[in-house]
Amino acid sequence: MLPSLPTACPGLFYATSAQDGVLSRLRIPGGILNVEQCAAIASLADQFGGGYLDVTNRANVQIRASKTGIALETLRQLQAVGLAAEIAEVDAIRNIMSSPTAGIDRQESIDTRPFVTRWNRHIIQHPELSVLSAKFSVCFEGGGLVSVGDRPNDILFYATQNEFRLALGHGERGESPQDVGVQVHPDECLPILFALTNVYRQHSLDLLKADIDRRKPRLREVLNYLGVEQYLQAVAQQIRLRRSPLVPVPKQSTLQSGHLGVQPQRQAGLFYQGIALPLGRLETYQLRGLAALSAQYGSGEVRLTPWQNVLIPDLPERSLSPVQQGVEGLGLSESKNQLWGAIVACSGKAGCASSATETKQDAMAVADYLAKKITLDQPLNLHFSGCKKSCAQHTQSDITLLGVEKGKNSSEYDIYITSYNTEENTKFGQKIYQSIRPDHLPRLIEQMLKAYQAHRRKSSESWREFTERHTIAQLRQLLG
Repeated sequence: MLPSLPTACPGLFYATSAQDGVLSRLRIPGGILNVEQCAAIASLADQFGGGYLDVTNRANVQIRASKTGIALETLRQLQAVGLAAEIAEVDAIRNIMSSPTAGIDRQESIDTRPFVTRWNRHIIQHPELSVLSAKFSVCFEGGGLVSVGDRPNDILFYATQNEFRLALGHGERGESPQDVGVQVHPDECLPILFALTNVYRQHSLDLLKADIDRRKPRLREVLNYLGVEQYLQAVAQQIRLRRSPLVPVPKQSTLQSGHLGVQPQRQAGLFYQGIALPLGRLETYQLRGLAALSAQYGSGEVRLTPWQNVLIPDLPERSLSPVQQGVEGLGLSESKNQLWGAIVACSGKAGCASSATETKQDAMAVADYLAKKITLDQPLNLHFSGCKKSCAQHTQSDITLLGVEKGKNSSEYDIYITSYNTEENTKFGQKIYQSIRPDHLPRLIEQMLKAYQAHRRKSSESWREFTERHTIAQLRQLLG
């Protein structure tokens, strides 16, 4: 086996430098935490970080602003509660994704939690997987109301009725996986995933031997090198594949805020509460408080979402009011129209050398200003991205604010909106404003949102419905 190779992805077992100090990342398979794990994360952030944690767009946890790496004894404690792999070489592999409502979603066809658990166990027990890129990503989508099937991943199993279909991420960086014409019975899912991974691993070894830089290849690179069909043929030599005509992967069935607020579960008489986090950040006292509420009124679970929010599941109706009061007492909100539920931001200059702008600081200024000026009566998504990599959110946002360098000590934002009536659409949408100073953003976003509310056909018309019925020229005139 080749020795473990360096990776730029943050983990737990090696120090990753950021602008604000050492950055550590904990993989949270499926985003599900228990009370003991919440307590361990809070203690970790208090002892080694800045007294807070950031939830990422893969439902990971980042501990930031540390002055030192994590002590060996603390790493052992994290291993004991299931927050760190027992084999350090594989701990950096990307988090396993599934819907944050897996097992409780009223519409889902397949509960994906067992698949997440078994695949995670396979990763952490097989050191030979360390040859794979740390960016290797797998997602299980159960077909529920709250979908993550549009998230960029290397391998996606997505439910259609009582079976999965297989999709692979072989397009451009940040694109969603594409169906490859393979039907998968739930009993076949893990064996096929093992075979897919084994073929990837074998070709990674071949490419590494030929690469003088010894950079671990992404699965996308292997797929493009072999071709998708040849890759599947190699997999079929190890396990039978049931081929079928290609079908489009279903689009996400809810807006990102569809999981916020009180929502009924598939289990009769139970509900979950989705809680908006300010820019994905939780103070340690808030994490401890949410865990205590879940332990007292629910099942002791706290679920992180890829939209950088949290859920408390398994709440009987009589517990909804005290939990809501407890959440508000922690300085948080469950409202899907609350501004913090609308805004996603990357770490910005303070945490990333690639960022052109202080995204979190600028996003906070916009949110604080808008809270006094406007009420959101429809869910909306504003994305602050410090560079074109778009780490915090790979899919298009309703409004994207993209940081751009304007000299050594100057930075501004280009603003994009969703628009489907133009051939000039980009990964961020259509550019509508250019070179906007950060201090001008609050009033400009207020103007855009008030114009949308004034010119929509009815109060229930969403931003995307509004933009879809206008050309970009019309939108520029309406929004000012």
